[in-house]
Amino acid sequence: MAKTHQVLTTPAPGTVVAPIHIYDDSQSAKLKALLEHALSRALPESDPYRKWELRWLNKPDTIPRYMRAAKWDLVDGKKRIEGTMQWRREFKPDLIPPEEVRIESLTGKIVINGFDKDGRPIIYMRPGLENTERSPRQLRHLVWCLERAKDLMPPGQESCVIVVDYKSCSLRTNPSISIARQTLVILQQHYVETLGRALVVNLPMILNFFYKGISPFLDPVTRDKMRFNPDLTELVPKEQLDAVFGGDFEYEFEPSSYWEQIVAACGIAEDGTRVEPAKPEIAVEGTSVSETELQAEKNPHEFDAQPEAIAAVA
Repeated sequence: MAKTHQVLTTPAPGTVVAPIHIYDDSQSAKLKALLEHALSRALPESDPYRKWELRWLNKPDTIPRYMRAAKWDLVDGKKRIEGTMQWRREFKPDLIPPEEVRIESLTGKIVINGFDKDGRPIIYMRPGLENTERSPRQLRHLVWCLERAKDLMPPGQESCVIVVDYKSCSLRTNPSISIARQTLVILQQHYVETLGRALVVNLPMILNFFYKGISPFLDPVTRDKMRFNPDLTELVPKEQLDAVFGGDFEYEFEPSSYWEQIVAACGIAEDGTRVEPAKPEIAVEGTSVSETELQAEKNPHEFDAQPEAIAAVA
């Protein structure tokens, strides 16, 4: 395969998404109850973040992920989702402007590119390519990347793969245990059931202490998803796997091209909101009105309606 700057933003043809979750009547009832509880705790209509909160709650994977993480304990599910709702109101992960975190992407230390055999987006993390001083912006960049990986998930897929490549990593460039703990809190508490696999490659002996240091903060579910130095060709189609790891995909990172492709593929606007799709116009008595505008007149509280979410759990 020829060398390319083209980022892979769709799975390989013929990919069958897995796992697919099927819920029985008892589980469906709990999903509906959790959704109703979350909606009852939603921000008031006067709050500008309300529509983004409802957008997140309406996604077909949100409520099921929290119930699965709570092992179908409704009380625990309510506690978990309330915690994330509060965190999202403060952090606003779905509204991070691209330019705010773009500097963190310049070396390719975190790259979203390709999909595994089950249709999970792959996030490559390369600590050895660290280019900035430790700051809250590094965590915001990580969260921005998690949100983009979720944007790229094909229908039915609810998780991603994280490949941590320690090649060229040193004690200086490796994240501190405190930063790792903050990252784990975000992943384990606010992106529950989003990590499908965590694959660690090229881990030098000198950094073994790092994983011993964070091990107490790994919940059993996360720990079970971790694999060290696996054969990535067993998990990722060769045409989707970076050639560095034995694949056929000869990707060459170029910061501007990479960033523009991810932003465009996910439809992210300059202010962190979403690019509005083209609005087909309809002639109405000598003037033109877009279908979206007509729909807005019919339903001015579009984000207040939850038909998709309710249908997904009914």
